[in-house]
Amino acid sequence: MYEAATFKALGDPARLEMIKRLSKVPEMVISDLVKNIDLSRQGARKHLQVLVDVGLVTLKSNGRETHVTLDTASLANAKAFIAELEAQWANRLHSLKEIVEKDIN
Repeated sequence: MYEAATFKALGDPARLEMIKRLSKVPEMVISDLVKNIDLSRQGARKHLQVLVDVGLVTLKSNGRETHVTLDTASLANAKAFIAELEAQWANRLHSLKEIVEKDIN
């Protein structure tokens, strides 16, 4: 299930912070992206590979630097999944409200 892998990847605080940063600046070099996250270079690469594996980011080497780019389509899929769940719960709450109001009257 695609959504499970995506949300599992976002469940790590370091990876979530990387995605937050990329949502503001869609492309960054690794060193700027992980600044003040308290990760070694190797640790950052491992976390980035998890994000690459679920399709949230892409990596592109340019000389000695590697650029990380946010894949907004993948985030849109995750957002659509949450919106679907939200709609289901809204419908359930609306049905419950109708039942309660019917019982009161």
